[in-house]
Amino acid sequence: MRKLKEVLRLHSLGLSQHQIARSCSISQSTVHEYVSAAQAVGVGWPLPANWDEQQLEQALFPRRPAPSVWRKHPEPDWTKVHEELQTHKDLTLQLVWQEGRESNPEGYGYSRFCELYRRWLKKLDLVLRQEHRAGEKMFVDYAGATAEDPGLHQRHRIRILDRRARLPERETLARRRPA
Repeated sequence: MRKLKEVLRLHSLGLSQHQIARSCSISQSTVHEYVSAAQAVGVGWPLPANWDEQQLEQALFPRRPAPSVWRKHPEPDWTKVHEELQTHKDLTLQLVWQEGRESNPEGYGYSRFCELYRRWLKKLDLVLRQEHRAGEKMFVDYAGATAEDPGLHQRHRIRILDRRARLPERETLARRRPA
């Protein structure tokens, strides 16, 4: 919480910005910012009796409207793009971009499309905390369709599974199946 009232009160008593900063446990640059903002709008100590911290903050630091964003191209529906990527196994961001580019040839280039998608993706809150006791459970992760083992003389298709017991060691299990 801002200490606007206290900074203005101490400033009216003639304390230096350094002394005010130490007294309020805030930085000297913050004290300077508060005092400069108060002087710019003509607010001094004592404040009007009915002013609270929120009214003072609104007077010193009025909220500016968010700048309107002008875009040359309409932005894709990122939720739909994300759902498609999650539901279709072999769909990539490049394929989604190509499909969009076919319907809108003047649309975003691939690098800008990826940048906008990743920026949107960062806004998602994807945290799922799970508590596990060490060694109590084992988790298996399927690593994809199949892969070929180049080390064998015969061609075998293998399925790669990652098995993890919640211990420091990690093991990778590969099951070999003939093609």
